[in-house]
Amino acid sequence: MARFAGCVAVTALALMLVGPSLAQSGAGDTPRTQDRRPSFDGVWTNGSGTRLERSGNFRQLVVPAAEAEALLKTAIAGREAANAPSDLSAGAFKDANSVAGYNSFWTDPGIGLMTVRGEARSSHIVSPEDGRIPFRDRAKSLELPIREGVEYRSGNGAYEGPEDLPLRERCLIAQSDGGGPVMLNGLYNNNYGFHLTTSHLVIEVEMVHDARIVPIFGSAEKARASHKPAAIKPWLGDSVAWWEGDTLVSETRNVHPVQVSRTSTPLSPQGTVTERFTRIAADELLYQFKVEDPVHYTTAWSGEYSFKPGSGSIFEYACHEGNYAMEGILGGARLAEAAARPGASQ
Repeated sequence: MARFAGCVAVTALALMLVGPSLAQSGAGDTPRTQDRRPSFDGVWTNGSGTRLERSGNFRQLVVPAAEAEALLKTAIAGREAANAPSDLSAGAFKDANSVAGYNSFWTDPGIGLMTVRGEARSSHIVSPEDGRIPFRDRAKSLELPIREGVEYRSGNGAYEGPEDLPLRERCLIAQSDGGGPVMLNGLYNNNYGFHLTTSHLVIEVEMVHDARIVPIFGSAEKARASHKPAAIKPWLGDSVAWWEGDTLVSETRNVHPVQVSRTSTPLSPQGTVTERFTRIAADELLYQFKVEDPVHYTTAWSGEYSFKPGSGSIFEYACHEGNYAMEGILGGARLAEAAARPGASQ
């Protein structure tokens, strides 16, 4: 698995959500809790080559089996080539090389396309049909993530203080939006530990050690009445849940404003994310989501993917331990400022 500067990537956990039309009981061999609810406990992963939005390489949601198999073979060959011995005669990268990021040793995005009920998928989004987020103004909604992406690749930014750094450098929440809402897969650490009791669902997110703690109520009405006051805006949002048959439904609102401004799926105070978890097989947890927010999006949009069993356990992502990125970035910015002052020696 991937390891990153004291941050360890391990196996993943998964969860399945299903809409009312899909809220069927899981296969008869799926484990259940003492109160006969389907068990989500264990380690799952959502690692795959499929991402939230559909790329221009695909024209439809379901990828034909032959095409998916060819893509898998290509991905495996690419991984083997990337993991081959290095060419020691090539020399080291020069300073300020903006394309020298992680090599393959540090990454673990998953191999092959995501499969849901045996179908290979080109995107997690299922509605709209084009597999794209229906932003009112994509550039405006994603202004800060776009700016941070440019700064991250180039190294050029003001970096006036810690708050100006991306969340990934501050080790606050998963930079891949792995903790949700919506829970997305990324470059590595696509692992989750699910812990279900009669009163709570706890989702342990390996990426940046997030933990979603979702209280479960007797009905949707009781759950929605139990949302925190709007002034309280936690990291990962204010989530409440209830059962609909064998499907656990979670509703999230009031996401932390800093997270909202730096996520790929922003949510205004008027927005909600509904997630549905359904165990449809012993080795498949269906996760479905619906995003509703008139501020950022022209219409509601939804998607799904399946968590698959992981191997091993969740390891500590000790991002703050030995995290020299913040000190280095801020120190570098101060040196650049000093060098730009009149009379500074070159």
